[in-house]
Amino acid sequence: QVQLVESGGGLVQPGGSLRLSCAASGSIERINLMGWYRQAPGKQRELVARITIGGNTNYVDSVKGRFTISRDNAKNTVYLQMNSLKPEDTAVYYCNARRFDAYDHWGQGTQVTVSS
Repeated sequence: QVQLVESGGGLVQPGGSLRLSCAASGSIERINLMGWYRQAPGKQRELVARITIGGNTNYVDSVKGRFTISRDNAKNTVYLQMNSLKPEDTAVYYCNARRFDAYDHWGQGTQVTVSS
């Protein structure tokens, strides 16, 4: 089993920044991909960014150039640096860890609200 603990959400003004962290514990040797998803009210959960063990990344188009995902394998932690935040980034952000057998583990979610 894998446990994911997220932190770093909150309220920020448009144009501001936040950094989300997700610490993984448990059977981490089974993890291949780690990433962040988000779900806004009334919308489906969407992939925001993900990163492989080797550091390869991909992002949803709407956050390219503003968000950066990184991974510290020694600390079993993945980060999402979010800059130039917009009101449409408001959502609950979920950490995801995907195993090599494609099984997904999820964090509890952290609220990000971008509002003046």
